[in-house]
Amino acid sequence: MFKQYKEAIESSNIVSKTDINGIITFVNDEFCKISGYSREELIGQNHNIVRHPDVPASNFKRLWDTILNKKIFKSTVMNMAKDGSTFYVNTTIIPILDENGEIEEFIAIRYDVTKEVNLKMELERKEKELEALNRTLEKRVALQTRKLYELNRHLEERVREEVRKNEEKQKMLFWQSRFASLGQMMANIAHQWRQPLTELTLALFNIKRASLKRDDEQVEAIYEEAKSMIQNMSQTIEDFINFFRPDKPKEPFKIAKSLEESLQILQKSLEKEHIKIEVSVDDTLEAVGVSNELSQVVINLLQNAKDAFKDKDIADKKIELKLFEEDGFAKIVVADNAGGIEESVLERIFEPYFTTKHTAKGTGLGLFMSKMIVEKGLSGSIVAKNEGEGAMFVIKIPLVREGVDVV
Repeated sequence: MFKQYKEAIESSNIVSKTDINGIITFVNDEFCKISGYSREELIGQNHNIVRHPDVPASNFKRLWDTILNKKIFKSTVMNMAKDGSTFYVNTTIIPILDENGEIEEFIAIRYDVTKEVNLKMELERKEKELEALNRTLEKRVALQTRKLYELNRHLEERVREEVRKNEEKQKMLFWQSRFASLGQMMANIAHQWRQPLTELTLALFNIKRASLKRDDEQVEAIYEEAKSMIQNMSQTIEDFINFFRPDKPKEPFKIAKSLEESLQILQKSLEKEHIKIEVSVDDTLEAVGVSNELSQVVINLLQNAKDAFKDKDIADKKIELKLFEEDGFAKIVVADNAGGIEESVLERIFEPYFTTKHTAKGTGLGLFMSKMIVEKGLSGSIVAKNEGEGAMFVIKIPLVREGVDVV
């Protein structure tokens, strides 16, 4: 019976024996397998033949103090194999006493935990890297926030200067509307970040659960997904700053790209309201002007449609956004099915400070500024009318021609 127990222990564990001075007197096959040494290379050698040089001497002092006091020592130990590789074993060292109660030899029983230890260290490394990414993101957000404050200060100074010099009223209205748009953009950024923040929280929970299951492939996949989300959030801040950069020169730009930027900025907001967008654009058309200003016009039109849906409680909400060429012009159509605009106010909607919204929701400058951008910035026109089940805005912009002068 004792022989069977002995064989069972030796076949399932890593076993070695040493004399009282630590000289190896016995090793089983599992010990030879994990260490890379043959039995002949081990018998007669000091057990520190597998000692890892990175393990502090204080650890071995504690080990010897324990077993020489006839006590059992237990620990997870880092060892080094013959080929220089590292392996980890959960170790139990038992002093064997003779009939007089004196130590005769030591027997050590171990089992391999290298995979588990490496997984734990990899998880800790990933957690530190993720923390570093979070710190970097916080710094970038702080930096871009300071830039945004500087930008606001610059805009405020411009407005005060325009008022002080008593220049054209339209310039003052333009900057006031710019500030109103800034508030809307801040709300859109909040929508853009809300979901990824929730997903990051879930990712951290899933990383912890995967690590407990020792599923290193899933840990790696979730980690890469979380890193991508953080990078996308950082890019959102960059796009936001670029959108409001002042004093941009007029230059040829792809109209479809400008429309795409508008949809990206409002994507989360529109999805939240369950609004379907049907898009049909000719991506070859180009105009001359400031691309972001056209984006701001389209954002304002889409935002107005979204507000109209909410006010009139429309169930199946749809917006059509079209871009095509007609008679040498680029024609942009934004149409909704929100019930249209009352005929009594239709002819006044482009007037400054005119709004049908509550004062908490609108300044009455959005459509006025849109008209100024289209007419003065893009040399085009914008009209509004009721068509079908809702309102339709039509923008016409001259296309880029050969030899055009960009100013």
